Amino acid sequence: MRLDPSDLAVLLDPVSTYAAARADSPVAQMPVPGLGTLWIVTRHEHARTVLTDARFRLSRASYLRPSGLPDTPNLGEIDGPEHSRLRRLVAPAFTARRAAEFRPRVERIVRARLQSLPAETDLLRDFAQPLPVEVVCELVGIPEADRPLWRRVGVAVSAGQGQAFQEAIPDIVAGARDAVARHRTEPGDDVLTELVQTEASDDELVMLVWHLLLAGQTPGNLIANAVEALLLHPDQLKLLRDDPALMPRAVEELLRWCTPQLLTVPRFTTEDVEIGGVTIPEGERVAVSMLSANRDPAAFPDPDRLDLTRAPGSLSHLAFAHGAHFCLGAAFARVELDVALTELLRRFPDLRLAGEPQRAPDPGTWRLATLPVRTDEVTPDAE
Repeated sequence: MRLDPSDLAVLLDPVSTYAAARADSPVAQMPVPGLGTLWIVTRHEHARTVLTDARFRLSRASYLRPSGLPDTPNLGEIDGPEHSRLRRLVAPAFTARRAAEFRPRVERIVRARLQSLPAETDLLRDFAQPLPVEVVCELVGIPEADRPLWRRVGVAVSAGQGQAFQEAIPDIVAGARDAVARHRTEPGDDVLTELVQTEASDDELVMLVWHLLLAGQTPGNLIANAVEALLLHPDQLKLLRDDPALMPRAVEELLRWCTPQLLTVPRFTTEDVEIGGVTIPEGERVAVSMLSANRDPAAFPDPDRLDLTRAPGSLSHLAFAHGAHFCLGAAFARVELDVALTELLRRFPDLRLAGEPQRAPDPGTWRLATLPVRTDEVTPDAE
């Protein structure tokens, strides 16, 4: 099956589009202007294979790399010993334990943003979208005086590839370089302080901060998707309100059900490879549709049903990918979603839609353009 990236059905309803592709074949094809054909793996079993099989390799050609960045690959552009070395250096700063320790700071950031929301608002614009850059600033220890610049940069990054994004890159790189240099002489209580004590070079750390800022937009889109999903499924929302202890399981189900990243970064075949009876020639670009794999009925019973009580099965969702390139910040993203939903539902007990949410036509990300909500009740924060 061939997918047209300009087709509004593909852009605005990828769930149905990829369901049809998955039923038709384990591998779909999508023409990408200037790059040729992208082979898209649609089924969970084969997705796990692509994400772990050495015949599918990442390279710097996997990304459309913008100008202005250091000439140093980031973790998402390398495989093998070089990837293992860098990942081994930085992974201890991103453990579940470190994320749990960081949680109170995320709670403070989330509560501050919620306090400023009016009764009727675009929750994407005024909460979910600006939240990630605040968390990244806290994570890497950006001084409060420098944060207005990072907030402006965050707006450009969240808008996606475009002129504003390209123009923001020098500020991102300069800010990241300043932060790395400062942390070498003025350590703080943050992840970057831990990272500068490793053997990673300054350029590698700058690229890591860049990657955190870029990847940090995923939790914002995820939070918006999750809130929309809950408001459109009042039975599930009531379950969560009645039993807040359900939140960890709800986070995993929402990650499966409404993960915003449609496709992984493309890998290149090092030889002819057969996937589910389809031969992909050597040298071709191959991506996994995480959204499609997460809705695969062969992996998840009744996969299109949002079920916050869904018990963990033998197969896990692929919202954070799989294998050696499993998302480094997964534990922090889980905390961010957990805190955002917990505080949002606590503060606004009658939160509801104030209009129809609009989707953004984006071939790579299943994200909202607007999320209008209203609330007439506010629970104040505890003293």
